[in-house]
Amino acid sequence: MQNPEADLTSSPADPAVSSPLMTTGEVADYLRVKERTIYEMVARQTIPFSRATGKLLFPRRLVDAWLEAQTELPGTGIAPAPPIYAGSNDPLLEWALRQSGSGLAVLARGSGQGLEDLAEGRAVLAGLHLLDPDTGDWNRAAARAHLPGSSHVLIHWARRTQGLITAPGNPLGITGLKDAAARGLRFATRAGGAGSARLLEVLLAREGLTQDDLETLARPAETHADLATLIDTGEADLGLGLQAAAGHLGFIPLVTDESFDLAMTKRDYFTQPIQTLLAFARTETFSRRARHMQGYNTTNTGQVSWTG
Repeated sequence: MQNPEADLTSSPADPAVSSPLMTTGEVADYLRVKERTIYEMVARQTIPFSRATGKLLFPRRLVDAWLEAQTELPGTGIAPAPPIYAGSNDPLLEWALRQSGSGLAVLARGSGQGLEDLAEGRAVLAGLHLLDPDTGDWNRAAARAHLPGSSHVLIHWARRTQGLITAPGNPLGITGLKDAAARGLRFATRAGGAGSARLLEVLLAREGLTQDDLETLARPAETHADLATLIDTGEADLGLGLQAAAGHLGFIPLVTDESFDLAMTKRDYFTQPIQTLLAFARTETFSRRARHMQGYNTTNTGQVSWTG
């Protein structure tokens, strides 16, 4: 997995600064400490650094962001966001949030709502998978629209497979969305703010259909697991969901490269809960779980997808 800190250096350096990278001596002068202190901080991994060239280098922008993250603001009325993950429901992520000991509570109410919660300071982390139908790009257009300014970043979590979940063995012989619409099959949906609900709109449009052409259940499912349960219990014939949620049920893949990203402020990227989560995502335990759940590609987990 790629080191996300290296990616955060991709923006142009401040023109007033001669170099975007500092040596050990230069960063010591910058922070007004002894070089020995810098070496100790590197050993404890408490300061951003790189060994990409075989020697220690310190990206100035990361050092500045790290300093900002350490800044105390007593009496300013600027409160930190609560330790909450908001946004899209993702089984692998929610497992990792618990297993890693990140300390983040989960409030999964859909990709769009998650971005709003993040922007309004009601959450420290938001997950999203929102496709721009005009460009075919994932998440960046939504991030630019909801998170204006230059204080946020998207970190890639996983590529996922979504498709039609059916009863075990697909006894109705469902072939796709157009077939389901033509036969009036009972379709389980997700709530309107969910990324999967928006993805369904895009997929239907490609078939010349809208959701009005489907025989949908009266109440949408809150999570992918809830949607799968509706099909497993016979309350619905099919629905659009994650392969990871299908389990023993039938599954027809429709989108195999959906990108799921995590949005946060650049300041909060350096905080303990998020660093704990990302460190756990680099472990073999995490990789094993992703393989077991199926429908996940975690090759680029932790890579920066976008910076504001």
